[in-house]
Amino acid sequence: MAERKSPGARPGAVAPAAWRGAAASSLVRTFDSGARGFDAALARLTAFDASSDPAIESAVAKIIDDVRTHGDRALLEYTRRFDCMQVRTAAALEITRAELSAAWKALGATERRALQAAHTRIRDYHERQVAKSWQFTDAHGSKLGQLVRPLDRAGLYVPGGKAAYPSSLLMNAVPAKVAGVGELVMVVPTPGGERNTLVLAAAKLAGIDRAFTIGGAQAVAALAYGTATVPAVDKITGPGNAYVAAAKRRVFGTVGIDMIAGPSEILVIADDSANPDWIAMDLFSQAEHDEMAQSILLTPSLRLLSAVQSSIARLLPGMARRDVIAKSLASRGALVRVKSLAEACTIADRIAPEHLELAVRDPRPLVERIRHAGAIFVGHHTSETLGDYCAGSNHVLPTARTARFSSPLGVYDFQKRTSVIEVTPRGADALGGIASVLARAEGLEAHARSAELRLKPRPGQGRRGAK
Repeated sequence: MAERKSPGARPGAVAPAAWRGAAASSLVRTFDSGARGFDAALARLTAFDASSDPAIESAVAKIIDDVRTHGDRALLEYTRRFDCMQVRTAAALEITRAELSAAWKALGATERRALQAAHTRIRDYHERQVAKSWQFTDAHGSKLGQLVRPLDRAGLYVPGGKAAYPSSLLMNAVPAKVAGVGELVMVVPTPGGERNTLVLAAAKLAGIDRAFTIGGAQAVAALAYGTATVPAVDKITGPGNAYVAAAKRRVFGTVGIDMIAGPSEILVIADDSANPDWIAMDLFSQAEHDEMAQSILLTPSLRLLSAVQSSIARLLPGMARRDVIAKSLASRGALVRVKSLAEACTIADRIAPEHLELAVRDPRPLVERIRHAGAIFVGHHTSETLGDYCAGSNHVLPTARTARFSSPLGVYDFQKRTSVIEVTPRGADALGGIASVLARAEGLEAHARSAELRLKPRPGQGRRGAK
């Protein structure tokens, strides 16, 4: 899941001299996997420093402490300062259900149908993730199992400001609702008091229970600790800027969080059957997020690599966010010629990308080779964009190589598991001796005696552990 940032280039902006009319080869670096020093160059290219800016950490620490100590009063002050909203009472920060319903009714038919279709597909996908409670009986008649229960209350951070992200709202809210979360609380910044109709309509469709016009670190703190107006939650999910990420990191432990997101990433493995214009646009689709986003192509075809270079040069001037795309490609993008598709898969596992596209003639065998990726998009017609909005899978994905050990957001993130153990007298007798030996080996006498007291008396012995 990439951190959401406000657009940095307006449509129609003048192209920077650094790339206007530039040669195709100068817009994005090219590498050969067989060249000396390639491994080191790849490591430098994909390195990402996840540490936070000390100034941001300091500011966030103060904001969280203020909200924790002063509650609504601090929320009002930070909302006035950062969002320029002159609100007098904390109650004015809440968006009513009537307002959510009005936003839904105000949508045009085209937007309403698109939201409904995306919501249906996302729900259908996530309903298959619901974990069930289970139980079994062992040889001694003891019952062991696991209870699966939803969280009582979850908080959803929705980015706001210059951009609106109803897709992020659906991707976070739908799995929570499918999991059966008791109450879902949304926070969204509304600078100047401007509320985005599409976001509010999506909140109505997704079944948001309560919504507040607060953002930034102060919103995260309010969800974590609660105020007189904003209820404390059990887990906070949803992307945000560096201040939101720092706040989530700081409150983790008091509440659960989904993940700390880095810049967006796409890795495309392609062969000579790929359309170079499609590949170039897929690389653009991540590069346009921000200058730190990463777009990489791996291909054994020198012809395709050259064609993609030409497509980038030809298509870039027509992009509304071309300044951001150009900076992203120049700083963190790459076109890599590899020896084979097998080597491409090996390199892909080293990178462990957020999004992995397999734009090859026969993609299914490659799927079986990949071990580390947030999401795999299989075949020429499966653009990453479909995953972002309406394929049904979740677009909240691990970044910065964390796909090696973490997973997309899902229903399981809003469920918790409780172990259940019911031991029979026969089971206590069979297991108690084992527990006693291990407890005494660890120097924990009370543990050992607790188990021993439940052992059956042996002939000629009293009950073990008794005085």
